[in-house]
Amino acid sequence: MPRRRPSAVRAATPVRVRRSRHPRPRIGRISAGCAADIRRLEHRRFSPGDTDSAFRYWAALAHGPLAHLTRDVDTCGIPECGCDPGHFREHLEQVLHALPARSARELRALLHDLDAVILRRARVLPYSSPDVPWWKEWF
Repeated sequence: MPRRRPSAVRAATPVRVRRSRHPRPRIGRISAGCAADIRRLEHRRFSPGDTDSAFRYWAALAHGPLAHLTRDVDTCGIPECGCDPGHFREHLEQVLHALPARSARELRALLHDLDAVILRRARVLPYSSPDVPWWKEWF
């Protein structure tokens, strides 16, 4: 009896796709360990996907139209609606303080780059107190 080719054997087996119940955050250039730490933190303290959406919003603000950085922002009082960009940066700051040191360093490096872009493009920032973060005063 002739032997079956390996490709014929593989074609007959069903393909199993393993999907996690908790998808990996899509924050660019982070390691799998950092993504796992963020996922665990979101499971305990925040809602799943909050950090990813806050990071994507902050990146869109950094690389988006300049008018979004210079216009006066009228907030509606609901932080999650998107009209208060400082809320998203504040969420990212809370995540940084709650993550383990190694993962926080990784995420802080990405946020530092985005903050530098925003500060370079904005050029003028209100200043009131060194104790208050700049994103709370600005937005």
